[in-house]
This record gives sequence, structure tokens and C-alpha cells, in this order.
Amino acid sequence: MLTAALYGLGTAVPLFLGALIGLRYDLPRPLLAALMAFGAGTMVAAVSTELFQPAFDAEGVAVAGTALIAGAFVYVVSDHLIENKLGAAALGWALMLGTLLDGIPENTALGVSLGGGGGLVLLVAVAVGNVPEAVAGAASMRAQHRFDPRRTLLLWAVTAVVLVLVVVAANAAADSISDRHIAVIQAFAGGATIAVLADSLMPEAYREGGWWVGLSTALGFLVAFALGG
Repeated sequence: MLTAALYGLGTAVPLFLGALIGLRYDLPRPLLAALMAFGAGTMVAAVSTELFQPAFDAEGVAVAGTALIAGAFVYVVSDHLIENKLGAAALGWALMLGTLLDGIPENTALGVSLGGGGGLVLLVAVAVGNVPEAVAGAASMRAQHRFDPRRTLLLWAVTAVVLVLVVVAANAAADSISDRHIAVIQAFAGGATIAVLADSLMPEAYREGGWWVGLSTALGFLVAFALGG
């Protein structure tokens, strides 16, 4: 249980620190764009190697593909509802939503994998991706009208706590969760991640940074792929 809690903190602390940085510091736009693009690159690698591939190998394209599309559908619909309510202020909330939709299945897989003595590579990959996503999301929230820094920081803190609890709960229930079910859950997370990339993270990175952010995206992909290799 202690190990699971420590691994959970390993994913949650970078998320919270990223949010704290985004809320407290006015980062240069090129740096923020580079962080978002780097995070997008790590997420591309995570989708292809850590999230979708296990489901594809275990269940085939029909089941894995259905889970992938379901994850994308849930995020797209939820993000659309947020945009209708918040308008231009929706980006930060969309990134927080994406953090939960891909973070919960990822942390579930992390908690289960601890039973077999694994999980370190997935831990590092999730932690690396959480930082820029939280920085970008929190910075976008800070730009909102009627911004409340305490309330916003509390929301990110609650998100971080949820991710810790997911790892602990999944580790406790590891014996009752099959590898095949975990693979399907990961494919769902992969779909949500792809939707986050296409809808929020990559367009915003390009808008803030311009043409060169493709290099930062490629670097993020390389780092995450190397960690998983």
C-alpha cells in the first residue's frame, strides 16, 4: 500500500507543481508553447506504445478500436459542453478534463502493474506528460476573467489527490482486475488523449509558438519513446 501511494504521488506531485507554476508565474509564451508541444509529443508516444498497443494485442482491433473511439467521444462531448458554457475560457478546463480522462486509466494500470514488480517506466512517462499539461491548463485558467487563484489551485490539488487514490485503489484490487480489462481501459485513455491533443494541446501550442513547436513535439515523443523502450 505504501509503495502504491508513493507511485501515485510520483504522478500527482508533478501535476500539482506544474499547476502551481502555471498559476503563479507569467511564463514567456514561447516557453509555454514549447512545454505544451513537448507534452503533446510524450502523449503521442504514450498512446501508441503504452495505451493502445496492449489492447490491440490482447483484444484485437474491434474491441480496442471501440474503446479508443469511446474515450475520444467522451472527451469531445465533455469538452464541447465546457466550451458552450465558458467560451474562450474553456482551454484550461479542457486540459484538466483531459488530465482526468487519460490519467485515471493510466494510474489504474500503474497501480495494477505494481503487483508484478513493474510500473517504473509508466510512472516516468505519466509524470513527464503531466507537467506541461498542468502548466498550460493552469496558465490558461489564470487568464480568465474573475480568476480565483485559491479555488483554481484547490481544483488542481483535488485532481492530484484523485490520481493518487486511483493508484492505491487499483493496487488493492489488482487481483480482481484482469490484464485484458486493463488493456481496454488503457485504450479508452488513449482515445481521450488523442482528442486532447487534436482539440486543445497542439492547436494552442502552435498558436502560441508558431511553426517551430514541431521540433519540441518531436523531442517529447523521442524522450517518452526512449523511456518505454
